[in-house]
Amino acid sequence: MHGNDQSVTLEALAAASSLRRVQIVAWRDLDDPEAGGSELHADRVATRWAAAGLDVELRTSMVPGEARQTRRNGYQVVRWGGRYQVFPQVVIEGLTERRGDPDAVVDIWNGLPFFSPVWFRGPRLTILHHVHGEMWRMVLRNSGATLGDTVERRLAPLLYRRSTVATLSASSREEIIERLHLPAAHVHVVEPGIDARYTPGGVRSEDPLVVAVGRLVPVKRYEVLFRALAEARRQVPTLRAVIVGEGYERPSLEDVRHEVGADDYIELRGRVGDAELLELYRSAWVVSSSSLREGWGMTLTEAAACGTPAVATDIAGHRDAVVQGVTGMLASDTSLGREIAGVLGDAALRESLAKGALERSRTFRWERTAARLFALLDPAAALRASRGA
Repeated sequence: MHGNDQSVTLEALAAASSLRRVQIVAWRDLDDPEAGGSELHADRVATRWAAAGLDVELRTSMVPGEARQTRRNGYQVVRWGGRYQVFPQVVIEGLTERRGDPDAVVDIWNGLPFFSPVWFRGPRLTILHHVHGEMWRMVLRNSGATLGDTVERRLAPLLYRRSTVATLSASSREEIIERLHLPAAHVHVVEPGIDARYTPGGVRSEDPLVVAVGRLVPVKRYEVLFRALAEARRQVPTLRAVIVGEGYERPSLEDVRHEVGADDYIELRGRVGDAELLELYRSAWVVSSSSLREGWGMTLTEAAACGTPAVATDIAGHRDAVVQGVTGMLASDTSLGREIAGVLGDAALRESLAKGALERSRTFRWERTAARLFALLDPAAALRASRGA
């Protein structure tokens, strides 16, 4: 990352740049029923780039029931192609110059990349949240999983060796370098922001409340969390939990919940609005995640901005979102329940972690994230802007 980028505003960078039209290519759109952190990240960055005067287009797959083109937060959304057909379609559009001739391209590599080195020769930035690794076998059958893993680990890295890559955390960067063998000098850490609406307030739940937020999909491993909560409840008998999010794993998770005898204290609330999510973050004693793979863990830092500490699995991404013993606790699968019970049962520890979480959350701003990413997309503009500053 360029040494002066952090002190230069996005507006100054945009003014110093010759880039005007930026195309972002992404697997899913924020309106997709399975949208998650990657889609939220793309929206927050595109919104700020558009506000800085850039013409931003998000090219993504179709969403059932949604228009093929729309405007959101100042940028254009173009949805065309099915969930997997969108990848070859974007490549074909690029090779046949049917993409509207953008000045620059941002390629969001979410498991499968869009192979932008093949079809675009201008300024490019690749955003790679994390290595998918074991996720392939969690969601695809044998042949599909093998193909996905082969593309991610062997084919794509050959094409992206000269590309500038941004990821969300230092621990994810280490995995990208180690597992995908991309050159360390080309992989940069740009931490995500936190929306300004996440602030302390409201009233803590009377009962010890654990909140978890995320799609009900295999990588989140809610079955691990349910068993951990059942273990924790043996030490904290009034514990209850609310799980926010929807997904195709809901029926099987309802079975797990029943199996561990948690029907009366683990609530699967589904998708909620912004106001309700804020209220849950503020009322929770602890926010938790049992995920296997995360680029960061934005729900953990959203809750931190509300003064709520985290107890999460000790994985790449979480290791940066949570500072062990300062903003929360990191745990193995087998110790997750004990750590949850420990934080719930120790008021002094909980207060200390809440204070640390709140203080650290103030360093994460989407304006800074958007500016640093644009500086990676256009290093020459970053240099000119920093000299002007």
